[in-house]
Amino acid sequence: MLEIRGLVAGYTERPVLKSLDFHVGDGEVVAVLGANGAGKSTLLRTLSGLLRAKKGSIQWDGRELVRMPPHQIVASGISMVPEGRQVFSRLTTMENLRLGAYLVEDKDQIKEGLERVFELFPRLKERISQSAGSLSGGEQQMLAMGRALMSRPKLLLLDEPSMGLAPLLVAHIYHIVSTINQQGTAVLLVEQNAHMALSVAQHAYVMETGTIVLDGTAAELQRDDRVRKAYLGES
Repeated sequence: MLEIRGLVAGYTERPVLKSLDFHVGDGEVVAVLGANGAGKSTLLRTLSGLLRAKKGSIQWDGRELVRMPPHQIVASGISMVPEGRQVFSRLTTMENLRLGAYLVEDKDQIKEGLERVFELFPRLKERISQSAGSLSGGEQQMLAMGRALMSRPKLLLLDEPSMGLAPLLVAHIYHIVSTINQQGTAVLLVEQNAHMALSVAQHAYVMETGTIVLDGTAAELQRDDRVRKAYLGES
């Protein structure tokens, strides 16, 4: 589905991503683990077209995404939930969701999208007329995910979905991630919360300073002493 080869990207002449190779299979949940500064968010910004790759290839269902503008990447079936939610705080919950469907012309598809979002996140339906800025952090994360789902993506990019949330909310968000995947959407998940990420992923990569240093199945990485020590808090 998604195949990355020799990907180099950054914000100056000095690259943040240094010749990355990895893939996301059809219907997979893939986790990318790493500390702050590892390049995880830069990776998602590059895949979504917000940052242009300097070198390498991003193949998505046989199409090359490098140099494709962000709105065309969304139209191709990739949508991102950014770090920090980034909801439109002055707009209502409904207005935020409808913005997620700005490329969807079929009104029936928009209606179906809203029904799906409200089924996944019933709390959003209760807050439908509230401004997004008045929602709690957990509700804003739900809204950011719902907004991304309104474009009917085949691949959902999730950037640090557990950041700043209480443990019970984190567990709920990850339950929704599993449900979204079971409904047929592949997920590329960037996280520092390795416990939760590995609990839902089939495959995982570990990034350090812009390079992949470990990869394997989620179960393999859970057993790896380096991962257990550095990311799972075990000695």
